[in-house]
Amino acid sequence: MPDASPATRIAAIVNTLRPAERRVVEVIREHPELVIELTAQQLADHVGVARTSIVRTCQSLGYNGYAQLRVALARHTQAGERRRQPAAEDGSDLDVMRAGIAELASRLPQALELLDANALCRAIDLVIGARRLLCLANGLSASLAEDVAARLTSVGRATEHMTDPISQQVTARHLTPDDVVLIISGSGANHQTVLAARAANRAGATIIAITSFESSPLVDLADVTLVIASVSDTFRDELEHTSRVVHAVFLDGFVERIRARLGERGRAARDLTIEVLAANLDDGADR
Repeated sequence: MPDASPATRIAAIVNTLRPAERRVVEVIREHPELVIELTAQQLADHVGVARTSIVRTCQSLGYNGYAQLRVALARHTQAGERRRQPAAEDGSDLDVMRAGIAELASRLPQALELLDANALCRAIDLVIGARRLLCLANGLSASLAEDVAARLTSVGRATEHMTDPISQQVTARHLTPDDVVLIISGSGANHQTVLAARAANRAGATIIAITSFESSPLVDLADVTLVIASVSDTFRDELEHTSRVVHAVFLDGFVERIRARLGERGRAARDLTIEVLAANLDDGADR
C-alpha cells in the first residue's frame, strides 16, 4: 500500500496492534503535526512507551523507520487530509447532519486507498464465473449482504442469500470448488461469519472477503480480500458505524462493475427487473 496515507494504514491494522503500539498510533492519528516535529525518543517519552515500540509501530504500518513515517505525515497533512467540516453543534439538527455528512463525504476517497486493483478484478471475474454464488454476512453487515444479493440477482448474476447463521454454514458446506462465497464483515472476526467461511473453505469453494482490516480470522480463510479502509476516528466507531457506510458505497460500485462486465446478459436482466418493478407500481388509477 505505497500510496496509502498513515491514517489509512492505521485503520487497516489497528485491530492487530499491541497495547503500547495502539497508544502510539492514537497520537499519530490525532496529532500528526506534533509527531512530525518530534524525534523517535521524544515521541516515546510523550506517549510513555519504549523507543522500540515507536520503531515497531512504524514497521507495522509498512514504513522502514520513523523518518519515513514523518515524511508521509508531512506529505498527507500538507495535502489537507485531516481538514474537517465544522461540527455546527450550535446550529439546528439539520445543520449538524449536513456538517456530518459533508465530513464523511470528504473522507470517502481514502476508503479505496488499500484496495488492490488486481484483487478487485479477480473478485469480479470470480463472481461472474461462479457456478453458484453465495453472499453472507452477520451482525451489522447483515443488511448489506441481503441488499447485494438482491442487486446482483437483478443485474443477471443469480445470488443466494440466507440470514440464519446455521443455514449459512450448512449451505456453505454443500458448495463445490466451482462455487464462490462473497462474505462481508467489517471486523473480519464475527464468530458466525468465520464459521460460515470455514465451512466454505472445507467445501473447497472460493472465498471473497470484503472487510476493513488487513489481518483477521476471515482474511486468513479468504482467497481474495478486498480491504475497504475505515474513514472513522476510532476503532470502536469503525466497528459500530462508519464501515457500513463505506462498504455500502463500495458495494454499489462493485455491483455496477459486474453489471457492466456482464454485457448483454446484464442489459437483458436490467430490462426484466424494470418490467417487474413497473408491474408493481400503483398510481391509484383503479381506486
